[in-house]
Amino acid sequence: MKYLQLAETFEELSKTTSRLEKTTILANFIKKIKEESEETIEETVLLLQGRVFPEWDSQTVGMAAKLALKAISRATGHGESEVEKVFKKHGDIGNTVEELVKRKRQQTLFSSDLTLKDVFQTLQKLASLEGMKSQDVKMSELSKLLTSAKPIEAKFIIRTVLEDLRVGIAGGTMRDAITYAFFTDTVIYDKENNAIIHEGQFSKEEIQQLMEKVKRAFDLTADYAKVITHLQKGKSLDEFKLTAGSPCKVMLARKERTFTDAFARTGFPARLEYKYDGFRMQIHKKGKEIKLFTRRLEDVTKQFPDVEKAILKHVTVDECIIDGEAVGYDPKTGKYQPFQHISKRIRRKYDIEALAKELPVEVNIFDVLYDGNKVIIDEELPHRLLALEKIIPKDIPRSIVKAKGILVEKEEDAQSFYEESLAAGNEGVMIKDMKGLYEPGGRVSAWIKMKPIMDELDLVITEAEWGNGKRSAWMTSFTLAVQDEDGNILEIGKVGTGLKEIAEDEETVTFARLTELLKPLIIGEDGKNVRVQPEIILMIAYEEIQKSPTYSSGFALRFPRVLNIRNDKSIDDIATMDDIYDLYEGQ
Repeated sequence: MKYLQLAETFEELSKTTSRLEKTTILANFIKKIKEESEETIEETVLLLQGRVFPEWDSQTVGMAAKLALKAISRATGHGESEVEKVFKKHGDIGNTVEELVKRKRQQTLFSSDLTLKDVFQTLQKLASLEGMKSQDVKMSELSKLLTSAKPIEAKFIIRTVLEDLRVGIAGGTMRDAITYAFFTDTVIYDKENNAIIHEGQFSKEEIQQLMEKVKRAFDLTADYAKVITHLQKGKSLDEFKLTAGSPCKVMLARKERTFTDAFARTGFPARLEYKYDGFRMQIHKKGKEIKLFTRRLEDVTKQFPDVEKAILKHVTVDECIIDGEAVGYDPKTGKYQPFQHISKRIRRKYDIEALAKELPVEVNIFDVLYDGNKVIIDEELPHRLLALEKIIPKDIPRSIVKAKGILVEKEEDAQSFYEESLAAGNEGVMIKDMKGLYEPGGRVSAWIKMKPIMDELDLVITEAEWGNGKRSAWMTSFTLAVQDEDGNILEIGKVGTGLKEIAEDEETVTFARLTELLKPLIIGEDGKNVRVQPEIILMIAYEEIQKSPTYSSGFALRFPRVLNIRNDKSIDDIATMDDIYDLYEGQ
């Protein structure tokens, strides 16, 4: 398939704000690629999402906007100063390269049409390049690709490189489009009524049910390309199963302020567990092979050799998938450490063994998804806890243990355990419905989290502003955003307090540290304001949520301040509009 077809689809998607129209455009494009080879489909679906690797693969193209601008200069024959000038005019690097390719000075005599494979393989090659000279090679490879590209192709190639497609394809849109593509004969967008009209053997209600099955298939695989190739082979959605070694979406908890509200959701009896101040770890064991994934589905096996050894030594079954929380502790005192103290282990690539001794972790396992004999996510919590007892028959303190928990029959029994958890250095407690199933990708009422300070949110930075005077080298004001049910990013305020100018230790969140994290993510500029890829997640404290027409969410935070950087979380983990509505009503 020609890359131009995908680029034109992107352009069509970017010209509408209607989610239903986007779904129709996407569904009809997927219908076109159904007859392609399995390999081509996988490549196309990844590019369709602005990716060159599945969501669970932590590899990225890894190219900053400044280097991309140099590649544009080389490809188009325009000087770097001219490229910078056009970039400042548009404030968007995609529109910049589109204009410059249209009027490029150097023409390629033997240029051929780009295929999807050409683009995909080149972008994967960019991601594989490492070392001192890798940036020069990346720039050279990208400029070659842009030299062969038509203006519209160049726009979306560069946006893919910078992970900023800006065409509004959220997870729900992809799910619905896949359903229409495979289970309808025709799908048309009715603009007048803002509705989708489809023909085929399935009714509207049956299509809705199939959408839920597509979502579940994705939650079990974290890879829409796998879902599409599975359907292409004529297989049933009911055939999707968890596989040890391949991560799935983790189950997420709702927040509540009081035990009364929490137990209204879970009922009695309920299980209370310590809520640890660590980071999520999904552990896969398949024979001697161990895979460790964060809640962002990043493979961090190499960063945690101590956990790998503990699993091999103390987990009794040959195959399993278990869910837990890795918590740091002081090797001298044995006391639990806050998350930020051990977060550096996630990113470390060198001196890993030494860091594991300096910042050890204890893995607290609280659930089982697959116990070696069968997938048990559809069994109630007591059955899963029983399986956990067999998988880890003996707790090994400060290595691998089962999460501490109790069964409560009434609200009064919960308070003392809650206080005990806080005294142990934990964040609070988890409250779990004993009849609840494990729902990958779901934020459901079967799990409730309670902390003493509820007025905090995980939000993503979408824009920033350079400071003045002595702070001119730093970004000092940051626009924060939440996510709606369709995956759209909506602004909810700005923050500039809670950061320090001088680092007190390695974990201190300073203007300089946050600036360095955001610099490579800049994708647009307008004076002192910069637009960045929505990647950096901040934990934000605030005093109140107010209604506000200023921000696209319709709300604003009163007196927000930065508590921490959450580099263990992805954009899928940020606060949702449902969270905001609940918190606003509960004030």
